[in-house]
Parts: sequence; C-alpha cells; structure tokens
Amino acid sequence: MAGRADEGPGAEEPYAIDWAGQLLDHLRPAARDPHRVAGWLGQALRATVCLQDAHGRLLAGEPMPLDAAVLADVGGGRISSAALDDGGRHVRMVEVRHREQGAGAVLAVVRGEPFDRRAAELVNRAAGVLELLLRDRELTHAGRRLRRATADLRLAILQLLMVEDIVSARRVAAGLWPGLLEGDTARVYVVESAPAERDALADACAGATDGQALVVRCPAMDGHVIVVSPEPTAGQRLRSLLDGRAGVFLGGSLRQRLARTATAYGQAVSALAVARFRPDRTAVYAERTHPESLMDPVALHAWSAGVLRPLDTLAHHTRAELLATTRLGLEFTAVSAAKVLGVSRNTVRARMDRVETLIGTDFSGLTTRAAVRLALNSEAARGPYDPDGTAPGPSAGVRLGDLFAPPALRGWGGELLGRLDGDGRDLRRTLRAWLAADANAERAARELGVHAQTVREHVRAAEPVLERQLLAGGSDLYEVVLAHLACGALTVPGLGGANRGQLDSAVHE
Repeated sequence: MAGRADEGPGAEEPYAIDWAGQLLDHLRPAARDPHRVAGWLGQALRATVCLQDAHGRLLAGEPMPLDAAVLADVGGGRISSAALDDGGRHVRMVEVRHREQGAGAVLAVVRGEPFDRRAAELVNRAAGVLELLLRDRELTHAGRRLRRATADLRLAILQLLMVEDIVSARRVAAGLWPGLLEGDTARVYVVESAPAERDALADACAGATDGQALVVRCPAMDGHVIVVSPEPTAGQRLRSLLDGRAGVFLGGSLRQRLARTATAYGQAVSALAVARFRPDRTAVYAERTHPESLMDPVALHAWSAGVLRPLDTLAHHTRAELLATTRLGLEFTAVSAAKVLGVSRNTVRARMDRVETLIGTDFSGLTTRAAVRLALNSEAARGPYDPDGTAPGPSAGVRLGDLFAPPALRGWGGELLGRLDGDGRDLRRTLRAWLAADANAERAARELGVHAQTVREHVRAAEPVLERQLLAGGSDLYEVVLAHLACGALTVPGLGGANRGQLDSAVHE
C-alpha cells in the first residue's frame, strides 16, 4: 500500500515499492484489463490517468482535456512521448502502439507534482504493459472476426451444396480447405447438444475430423452442428465425441452424391430422431428399413418422374433450386428452411407455391406432402427420368396406389403400426385420426370426441414406441403416413400421371 510522505524512508516514492511486480501481475490472464492498469497507475502516482485513441475515444481511465496538437503528434507516432507543464498541471503523454499500421493510443498522466525519474519510468513501463494488453485485445477481436468469417464461409458452402451448385461450392472451399469437396460423394452428420454447448461441440467436431470435413453451426436449430465429410471414418470419429458428454446425439446419412446434400441432411436429421431413443445415442439412416426401399423401383421412379415432369423444362439451376427448397420446406418449417438456405421465408414459400402450381397439387394435405416427398427422394436418388421432357410419359400406367401393392411394404407398415397395439389407450386409433386431420390436434379431437391435449399426449406417447418423432414433423412423420397408406388406413391422394386430380378408393382397417 502506498505510504504518506511522513511515514519513513522511501515514503516520498510510494510507487517505487515493488511496482515492477505489480505491473507484471496485470499481465496474468485473469487480470488483463486496461482499466485496472489505469486505476493502479493513478493510485501509485496520485494522478489522473487517461488512455485514449488518436480520435479521442476513451479506452481506459478518466477523460481529460489535452493539447490536441501534441496528442496528434504522439498518437500519430511523430514523437514517442511529451512532457508539458501547464500552469501547475504536470502532464506526461506516451505513445501506446498496439497496431501494425495506423495511429496508436496515447497514455496521458496528469499530476500536481513534477515527474521525477522514477515516476517517468513508471509511466513508460505502464505504457508498455498497456501496449501488450491492447495488442492482445486486438488479436482477440481479430480472431473472433476470423472465426465468424470462416463460419459464414462454411455456411455459404453448405447452402451452395443444398441447391446443387457443386461447382461454386468447390470454388469457395478450395481456398481454405483444398481437396475437401474433390470427391463426388459424402455423408452428412448432425450432432445435437444443448445450445450453450454447441460452440465447444463444433470445435470438437472440427478437431475430430482433422479438417477433412465441412463443420457448420446449423442456422435453423440452435443445438445442431452439421458435418459434411467424404472420409469413411468420420462417423466413427464423431461417435467418440459422445463419450463423457451427456445429452449429445449423433445422426448420420447414407453416402450420397454432393448434389444430394439436401437429401442427406434430411436423412441425418431423421436418424438423429432415432438416436434420441437409443442407449448409444447414435443412429445412421441405413440402419432401419424405409418404405421406398420396399417399392418396385421401376414403378416408383416412373411415377416420380411423372409427378415432377412439369419441372423438367426449367433451366437446371432453377429446377435444382425449386426442388431443394421444396425438399427442405417439406421437412422443416419455412423459417427453418429459409435459415438453412440463406434466403427469406417468403422466398421459400414463393418457390414452393411455384412447385405446387407446376405439378398441380396442394401441399396443405399431409398425405399429399408425404407423396411429394416420396417423389423428390426418388428423383434425387436416381436423377430425372427425362431431363429434356421429350420422352413419352413413363407414369401413364402407374398410380400412387400401385406403389403400395408389394406384400413386403404392407408387412412393414403392419409391423410398424402394430407396435402400438399393446397400449390400452388405443394410440393407433388416435394417431390415424390425427394424421387424417393433417396433424391438427383440434380437428382430430372433435372427430374422436376427446380433448385436443389428449390427442397430443397420445401422439407423444407413440413416438418412443415407433422410434420416430411425429409432433416435430419431417421425414419421420412422412414415413408413418406412408405406413398408414400401405395398410389402407388413409386415403391415397391423387398425384402424378393417370391419377392426378382424383382419389384412389379408400380402404380402412
């Protein structure tokens, strides 16, 4: 503690008592604060201290009037320091250079007593400490800006992949991640954690994949990290991150062409829903049977081509943009899809409205949305049937109802929905009514004569039994719709080719 002038030998220089050690103490990570240094210096010298930049902006200490010309000379680097005697005020200004280029800051100290050698030295040493602190702050801010710019760049690459602009995505990625997208295929993973832990998890994902993956903080879901990796060992590496991390889940897609990144993303989200019900908290899309794999592939592709044929005359980039937007719009809300694609929600709705008009359907019906998603996934898996739009209509003899004819598909649907039969609340009946009401709990409740909250509780209770998320919508919900269509529990919508505009006959359990 500083002593008074009458307190013994050396008391006339209280700032000389271990000031070097005290200054060094301000460089500790927990104590790096220019305000603390300014306060300490003012107390040590019984002075007023001001740290400001060349534009007069206060950085630490207290504001004070200073000679503008001298301030400009010191801050601009023309002189390193200046001492002024202004009518009883003794002023000392020292340059604090913390940037490679441009004007630096100025440390100004004003006291009633003249500056002796030790006081002047203390000001200079304090300026050196402040220079280190300000440089550290600049580097920290620059690092944050760089990380933010890098994150924005990763997101931009993902958005280009989502709309099948592979050439542009490779060009953008080549500068920072050479070779990352040179291959034609990749897997997409979605890792979920609490939102507060996502930044640390994203860094861990980047470290686990050794820079051989595109790691993106999902713009739509605060707890999600999206990983696009061509490496075959990426899934195993990401699984290792779950050890010791409670509440972290991992979902992965099939290996897909880069042009199918949007499809792979939907698969990863679907697998993530399954992972929430598994003890190891991981799942891969291929680990469970999906209805389209049980359909006649020729008939499925022909029907899908017929549904999407009106889009075949569009320019490739326009067609890809519309289909990618519709695919995401069917999986997620318009707001979430817009965030993933980097467009406005009105743009998402406008694109989906255009697709509705072109294929002559209405996305308001749940079974229709499930059918359109089936067509989109089939088209994405095998490519457009007739990109030039010149071949005869391949779906002339194929109706959507025909796709549900294979016994294996009916068996799959029966097995899946049969899991609900053991519950005495008749979850199966509630779920069917809820789906028939386009997932509207109030309408389903009126049909069943129960409260809407009861419908929601029954649907929520069905989720762990089916290992699928239903209330959140998306691919899991559409699979359960297809299971009901395969079992004849819902009306097959008229969509595509011969049956566009008319309904197949309804068959109920």
